[in-house]
Amino acid sequence: MDYTLILLAGLLVVMIFFTWRSSKKRKAEAEALQTKLVPGAEIMTQHGIFGTLVSIDDDTNEAIIESTPGTKLRVHRQTIVRVVDDEAPVSEDEVEGDDVSAEEIASDVEAEAVDATEPEFGERVEKPKRAPRQKPTETAE
Repeated sequence: MDYTLILLAGLLVVMIFFTWRSSKKRKAEAEALQTKLVPGAEIMTQHGIFGTLVSIDDDTNEAIIESTPGTKLRVHRQTIVRVVDDEAPVSEDEVEGDDVSAEEIASDVEAEAVDATEPEFGERVEKPKRAPRQKPTETAE
């Protein structure tokens, strides 16, 4: 028996399985997005434009987005990438961590401080000026 042939066949089966699984996952995500696309939803386009969905025309595959009050954009429906969910702000009670005083934070910052004589990244530094060159004096023979 040729083990190389068995290995190649197994590899082909694994590739087909992962391809099938990813396409199924993409299809489910697209269907979930389509159910969330209702007028009034906050959305983001492929180009990073955030706005409120005003209307969708299924016949022409166009969507009307209001990016700012009074500014409406007409985009292709497929440029809508996701529906933006409003996340509730996190309260201080929900944040886990140690109680650290301001003095401890200040001492840590001072300990990690960079020498003040070193320039910041990208900062221009003037080179120290050199003394002007002296002309060689002529020697008498």
